[in-house]
Amino acid sequence: MLNKGLVFSVLLSVALLANTAPTSLELSKRQSITALTSAQIAAFKPFTHFASTAYCNPSTTKNWSCGANCAANPDFIPVASGGDGSSTQFWYVGFSPSQASVIVGHQGTDTSQMQVMLTTRNKIHLIFLFYSEADATDANAFLGSLDPTLFPGVSSFIESHDGFANEQAKTATTILAAVKTTIAAHAATKVTIVGHSLGAAIALLDGVYLPLHISGVSFKVIGYGMPRVGNQAFADYVDAHLSLTHINNRMSFLSFQARRFLGYHHPSGEVHIMDNGQWVSCPGQDNTSTECTVGDVPNIFEGSTSDHDGPYDGVEMGC
Repeated sequence: MLNKGLVFSVLLSVALLANTAPTSLELSKRQSITALTSAQIAAFKPFTHFASTAYCNPSTTKNWSCGANCAANPDFIPVASGGDGSSTQFWYVGFSPSQASVIVGHQGTDTSQMQVMLTTRNKIHLIFLFYSEADATDANAFLGSLDPTLFPGVSSFIESHDGFANEQAKTATTILAAVKTTIAAHAATKVTIVGHSLGAAIALLDGVYLPLHISGVSFKVIGYGMPRVGNQAFADYVDAHLSLTHINNRMSFLSFQARRFLGYHHPSGEVHIMDNGQWVSCPGQDNTSTECTVGDVPNIFEGSTSDHDGPYDGVEMGC
């Protein structure tokens, strides 16, 4: 079913399309954009495979027998996995000796289940067909305060996408218990949470949630094609409390599905893979340089769903 809120967002996006001259702040941001080295790019690849692995059925991630994605991180020690890929996204938890980190992986949206039809701006037909409850999560664009039971002490002014928050809440306590078990079993001091698309949104919320209940370890989130998850206060909280890298590929538009005019903001930490294949670090929140996603793909009509799944340094998301 076509979500009315999504239709409104799309129509309002069209109404607000405009070309504006860059501000001095935007020009300053462009000047501080830096290219990643080959070594920096290569360092992400194990985590890219970990994010892709989250699309695999829990029956294979629980014993690390999911094929090429699992083989890319052969020393991984699985501890727990779950989800049904429909009402609850797949997830897994385990320990990576080579990364010296607990890994938490969250499944993303299956874009093969989503049909997008774009014609000219004068006659636009946009159809999103969601075939599962979990995919419909993406379309629920309302902002709301975080659940104080899951997020104790977090200000009510810090708001997140209701659909993403509801999805994260389904597995929050189970994943918390699995992470605690893994930390204890391996004397771990680091936790890395990964995901792609919807999975990246859930990973970011886990990155806010888990440190509220676990002390003595560091937390890092690496998300791929991550949509905007919360409001300005949420983005500021993430910047102040969490190490985040969110990697966006070429002309992918799903990474900013929740629009800024609705009150959403990306935290800092963007890495953009440009059309020429170069990876660049984009400082600040929602950097509007044309070398970064917001400037390169200013609206959905200039974006590409195929770029959303990759490749990310040769890795296509999916099992």
